[in-house]
Amino acid sequence: MNLKKKLKKSRDALSRKLVLVFGHGVDEDTLEAAEEVLLTADLGWELTELVLDRFRDEYKLNGDAAWKPVLVSVLQGLVPEHAPWKPDAEPAVTLVVGVNGAGKTTTIARLAQRIAAGGETVLMGCADTYRAAASEQLALWGERLGIPVYTSVEGTDPGAVTFDSVKRAIAEKFNHVIIDTAGRLPTQKGLMDELSKVYRVAGKAMQGAPHRVILVLDGTVGQNALAQARQFTEFIPVTDLVVTKLDGTAKGGSVFAMARELSLPIRYIGVGEGADDLVVFNGKEFVEAIVGGDD
Repeated sequence: MNLKKKLKKSRDALSRKLVLVFGHGVDEDTLEAAEEVLLTADLGWELTELVLDRFRDEYKLNGDAAWKPVLVSVLQGLVPEHAPWKPDAEPAVTLVVGVNGAGKTTTIARLAQRIAAGGETVLMGCADTYRAAASEQLALWGERLGIPVYTSVEGTDPGAVTFDSVKRAIAEKFNHVIIDTAGRLPTQKGLMDELSKVYRVAGKAMQGAPHRVILVLDGTVGQNALAQARQFTEFIPVTDLVVTKLDGTAKGGSVFAMARELSLPIRYIGVGEGADDLVVFNGKEFVEAIVGGDD
C-alpha cells in the first residue's frame, strides 16, 4: 500500500507547505510560518510549540543539515511505541465504542477480516440494538466476509446481546468475539452509563472480559477527537484506539496529539473505503508518509 497517496490531503497540508516555508532556509521567520502550517494540520498549540522547540535544538546540533530529516526525527520521537496486543484468553472479547458516524461497524468488519485471514475464528456481535439498520449492516458485512454474526431484534437490551454473544463464542469455541455498540456522544450521560453496563455484563459472561476496549475516533474532526476520547475514558477503561477516515482529511496532524496525550496505543488507522484499508499503525511510517521523502 502507498500510504503517501492514501494520506495525500494531510501530506499536502504538511510536507508540501513546509517545503515552501523552508525553501529559503531556516530562521525565526520561517519557523513562525512553520508554526502556522503545523497548527493548520491540527497538531494543537502545545504540541506545535514542543515540535518547534525540539526542532530548533536538533537543527543546531546537526549544523547545516537539511531541515526535513530533522523534522521527521522530531515527529517520530513524539509518537510512543507500544507492544502489539496479544490476547491472553479465549475467546478474546473486544468491545468497540465511539461516537455516531465514526466508522465503528466498518472497523469491526475489517478487524474481523484481518483475524480470519490470520487463521483464527471470530464472531461479530451487534449490541447496537436501537439503530434500525445496525444489525442489517453488520449481517451484510458478515455475509460478504463469511464471518458469523450474532444479532437480536431491534430494541433488545444491549447488555443481553453482549452477554449472549460472549456465551455463544465460548460454547462454539471461537478464538475472538468483537462486539459492536451504539454510537453515542460522551455528553449523553444516560447512554454512557448504559455503555458502562455493557462493559460490566461482558465480565459476567466471562471472567476478565472484555479483554480490550477499542475506541474508534473520526480523524476528520481533528483535535475534537481528543476531547471525545478523554470523556469516554471517564466511563469505560479504553485500551486501544482506531483513527478512521484519514484519507479524507488534512487534519492528520491530530494523530500526533492523540498518540502523545492519550497514552493509549493507536492500533489501526482507516485510510479508505476498501476492505484492506484498515492499516496497522506504525508511527515512523506515518510520519514518513505525511512529512518525509521528496515533494
